[in-house]
Amino acid sequence: MGEERAVDVGPAGIEVAYERLGDPQAPPVLLIAGIGAQLTGWPDGFCAELVGRGVQVIRFDNRDTGLSTHFPEAPAPDFLAALTGDTSSAAYSLSDMAADTVGLLDALGLDGAHLVGASLGGAIAQTAAIEHPGRVRSLTSLMSTTGDPSVGRARPDALLAFRGPSPRDRAEAVERTVRIGRALDGPGFPCDEAAAADRAGRAYDRCYDPVGITRQAVASLATGDRTERLRRLEVPTLVMHGSEDPMCEVSGGRATAEAVPGAELVVIDGMGHSLPEVLWARLATLIADFVHRAEPTPSPGTADAPPEMTARA
Repeated sequence: MGEERAVDVGPAGIEVAYERLGDPQAPPVLLIAGIGAQLTGWPDGFCAELVGRGVQVIRFDNRDTGLSTHFPEAPAPDFLAALTGDTSSAAYSLSDMAADTVGLLDALGLDGAHLVGASLGGAIAQTAAIEHPGRVRSLTSLMSTTGDPSVGRARPDALLAFRGPSPRDRAEAVERTVRIGRALDGPGFPCDEAAAADRAGRAYDRCYDPVGITRQAVASLATGDRTERLRRLEVPTLVMHGSEDPMCEVSGGRATAEAVPGAELVVIDGMGHSLPEVLWARLATLIADFVHRAEPTPSPGTADAPPEMTARA
């Protein structure tokens, strides 16, 4: 099934571009991309690994990315001011983005799904689980953090990769993306620059909106620390993080797992802030196994009764 559009999604009534892969009767896994990443940021091969492990995959463009609704009429986002605590330029919050996510479930006729979020997508997934727990069968937070500024910090050398003038054309945009990818990959899994350039070029051709990316960044800063709300979460939770993540140090993943009661933590040695191909099978196995354990199952002899959560390992 190719890309489709859902209209009038969530309280904001936005349009969302999405793609549904695998058996529609299999447990639904909703992949939530990180800042500025389009649905294509979840590699085809990784999605195929998930589908091959008995889950249905739904990937989509968050608001202000890809072919979903953008907000060009919103106030100009001031990221530097937001870093100092002035988030008055925020056009929306992660709560709005979480409501978009739940709205997509409504549009697809799904009463719930297993949420898997990477980086900013992990923060959105956490927010959805906090604010809409009845719609979240399980939460997988990947290379993300709690919003507490004392954990999950970026290394200065990683931030340097983002500096420089804005790209003036496709070639410069691709070069910048590859440079950032080189800085964010972990030492155990160096960047495949040819593959990164190909993905960056296709993403540029599909949609290029750097201001939308900044709006997402300000939304994240405006939302604040989720730690105390995570402590009250009753959703089965898996936290995965790379030991060498330079954009969100592993303390962010550890803090997330410590905050959520009963959460499982998996630290991948040598992994940075990316999804290297050599790890697709391993990550997909971890996610799919967790999803299958968290799936609701009817009690014996009461197949039509309300489901109960299976115990977590």
